[in-house]
Amino acid sequence: MKKLAILLTLPLAACIRFGAEPPPSLLTLSPTTPVPVGAAANSGQARNITIRVPATPQEIAVTRVPVRASDTSIAYVKDAQWVEPPARLFARLLADTVTARTNYVVLSGRQSNVDPGAQLTGELRSFGLDAASNSAVVTYDAAILRKDATTFDKRRFEARVPVNAIDAANAAAGLNQAANQVAVEVADWVGR
Repeated sequence: MKKLAILLTLPLAACIRFGAEPPPSLLTLSPTTPVPVGAAANSGQARNITIRVPATPQEIAVTRVPVRASDTSIAYVKDAQWVEPPARLFARLLADTVTARTNYVVLSGRQSNVDPGAQLTGELRSFGLDAASNSAVVTYDAAILRKDATTFDKRRFEARVPVNAIDAANAAAGLNQAANQVAVEVADWVGR
């Protein structure tokens, strides 16, 4: 009887899957303005800035790539998945771009406990594809509290990059280009 029970559950076990099938590859961002290898900086001799991971709406708080089909409808790109949540990828891209384009020393969260310097926070409002315009869209609402300031400066940044198709390859290339465009604009704004 025991053998029969085991034999009957084997076909069922072959059908059970825990989690979704992973895509062929995972997406990431790469800076178009990388930090040069060997670049050194001293936080005692330059301005400091701490870049916080931006807040996000739920549609982009996941590792999937959203497609805005209409004002009230969102789908996700088939076989497109980020290696980690887009907010963390974007914060790292911002840190690299600010380091490469300004005279700021970008501190990590732990390093900022000593002297956070200026603080860049914000909300990543969109980080996906727009089906109506066939474009990759990155929208970032930035807020900076400059060192020794008592008020925030706020500004919205947005980049739209045309894509040929709504698929994983075009999403990766378009969003990487749009995110880099926004990161450069933010770095120039922060560095003034």
